[in-house]
Amino acid sequence: MNNFCIITNIDKDNEYKTTKLIQEYLTSKGKRCIISQENTAGTNDERTDVSWIPDDTDCAIVLGGDGTIIRAATDLYEKEIPLLGINLGTLGFLAEIEKQDIIPALDCLLEEDIHMQKRLMLNGNVSRNEKAFYDDFALNDIVISRSGFSRIISVSVYANGILVDTYHGDGVIVATPTGSTGYNLSAGGPIAAPGSNVIMITPICPHSMSQRSVLLSSEDEITILIDKSKKTQKEEAIATFDGRMAMELKAGDMIRIKKAEKVTKLIKINKKSFYEILRNKLK
Repeated sequence: MNNFCIITNIDKDNEYKTTKLIQEYLTSKGKRCIISQENTAGTNDERTDVSWIPDDTDCAIVLGGDGTIIRAATDLYEKEIPLLGINLGTLGFLAEIEKQDIIPALDCLLEEDIHMQKRLMLNGNVSRNEKAFYDDFALNDIVISRSGFSRIISVSVYANGILVDTYHGDGVIVATPTGSTGYNLSAGGPIAAPGSNVIMITPICPHSMSQRSVLLSSEDEITILIDKSKKTQKEEAIATFDGRMAMELKAGDMIRIKKAEKVTKLIKINKKSFYEILRNKLK
């Protein structure tokens, strides 16, 4: 690898000390390394500006937390650049390299003593009156949740056109294996190994003791129909893709979700297994 870019969450490294350390080290090794100076990855209202990233970039080094990596993965979807995460956040399931291990990790990267993981992504398409009005990708999850305070919504979930269930509650999570340790886990959903070819459907606070998560094949197409639950409220629910872009949904709106054509490539240097990391992170 010869060409690198650094995507920095400025809330985690606001003076670019760690960022510049990495750039200087790579430059001293004869590599090209450019820095995004105005990136706001990890926030809910901004996208990573990828126009500054050359097409021949071999690796994007992402500094921040898992949220920064998730944002970068979506924004770099078309470029398909492998990502290496440096953890400046808290848990760091995706950003596995800790600050004190940066130099040894960079050495492994330069020697290509690495393992490349391919992570499944979701493509979600939102339509109203049979007309699509929003389309995006998600590495973690697509969430349909209630828009009102202290009220429930009703959503019907279909797999390949067949009704799976109708959920009454706070909403539903459609998660990838990568997203299984996020909101899905907090809502009582299962944990899936990163390489699993599954998609999880997990209800959020369902008003039924018998409703639990459902695991589908990654080849299945999921359709979520927003049902009418309150006559006096125009908006029934909101949809978020990896925690961003909250859009209001009305009764009759439909979200079609399927496996994205491309994957996120994560560079793994840490020799620890997913299960060891899981035990350590979740204690």
